Amino acid sequence: MSENFYEAIGGAPVFEKLVDLFYEGVVTDPLLRPLYPDDDMEGAKERLTLFLMQYWGGPGTYSEQRGHPRLRMRHADFEITGAERDAWLKHMIFAVDALELAPDLHAELSKYLEAAAFSLVNSPDR
Repeated sequence: MSENFYEAIGGAPVFEKLVDLFYEGVVTDPLLRPLYPDDDMEGAKERLTLFLMQYWGGPGTYSEQRGHPRLRMRHADFEITGAERDAWLKHMIFAVDALELAPDLHAELSKYLEAAAFSLVNSPDR
């Protein structure tokens, strides 16, 4: 039996590292930081980690806890322009790069994250 992407990338520890590295950038970003309440930063990190692990073939904990991901609906209350998208992608791709994945895994993960970021834009640029 061949391994899925979750297993190929290294499982939970790699997704946890990815999200930790991403949020290191978010907390210093003047555009993104205000979108994350101080009292829910750890919750946001956990939700993103669980979502990514589930999406890529890991445990279904995200859906067990929160139901269907419905990403666009969950982000509808936030004004997401091209600027927020680009800032999010900057930190996320930095985190992906830091994982030093095999080129095929890096490309697949980056492609998905870029498509997801573009799909969540819900407001015109200011």
